[in-house]
Amino acid sequence: MQRRRFICTAASLAGGMPWLVRAQQPAAGAQKNIAAGACGKPVYLTFDTGHMGIAQLVAQVLQKHKVPVTFFAANEPTKEGGSSLGDFWAPWWRARADEGHQLASHTYDHMYWLADIRDQATGQVTHFKVRPSAGPRTGQSFVVSAAEYCEEIARSARRLEQITGRKTLPLYRAPGGKTSPALIAAAQQGGFQHVGWAPAGFLGDELPSDKYPNQRLLAQALKNIRSGDILLAHLGIWSRQDPWAPAALEPLITGLLERGFCFRTLAEHPAYQGWIAQHR
Repeated sequence: MQRRRFICTAASLAGGMPWLVRAQQPAAGAQKNIAAGACGKPVYLTFDTGHMGIAQLVAQVLQKHKVPVTFFAANEPTKEGGSSLGDFWAPWWRARADEGHQLASHTYDHMYWLADIRDQATGQVTHFKVRPSAGPRTGQSFVVSAAEYCEEIARSARRLEQITGRKTLPLYRAPGGKTSPALIAAAQQGGFQHVGWAPAGFLGDELPSDKYPNQRLLAQALKNIRSGDILLAHLGIWSRQDPWAPAALEPLITGLLERGFCFRTLAEHPAYQGWIAQHR
């Protein structure tokens, strides 16, 4: 396997705020149209890791309907007692990569951004306050440099590549989607573009099932999802009593297909194709 060189170093991230102007800009060279041969109504289904209790069921549904997706992986605690990037789940990730799904980082310790920290002399953002929900410092709030945050992203990508023997996408998703322009720019400087999701693409599997039952979430998604939307779900949410998948996943897929939508990975998303070509 040819390893990609991650550039999360202090030197590569030096220079302060001037690179912030690029934080919210579209990826250079991004295509305006979906690649030739693709359908006219693509949607991009993505999964973040979770307790992995539904991971096998999700894989079965995707395989049954030949739906390609993008997985954003962190090393989170699982119902088996290990972690989602541990050896127990390595064959699962390898199988998904072999099936043609795309993999990307969700930070290694599922590290939430809390705040930017500015240098008192210059006023520039140089550090970030964070709180991981996995790993040895679970629940602790502390400060990391831009280079340290970027390494947190790269660590997950390296582990996925070690497991699968395949390159990950040079994309990442911040836990909870919590970011700042400085955080996004730091990740970009290290070679990773941030990916959020569409408002209609929030599939609601994080919400309490007594107030947001699967049928309600399904109906809402089928009504509101539009072409080009990035959809977000998880491989298991600890707090949800009635699991969203596969109960809502399969009818969501079939319902969208019946409405003329097709599924693509983020490798085919026009906003990220240019970035991926330059950084993968």
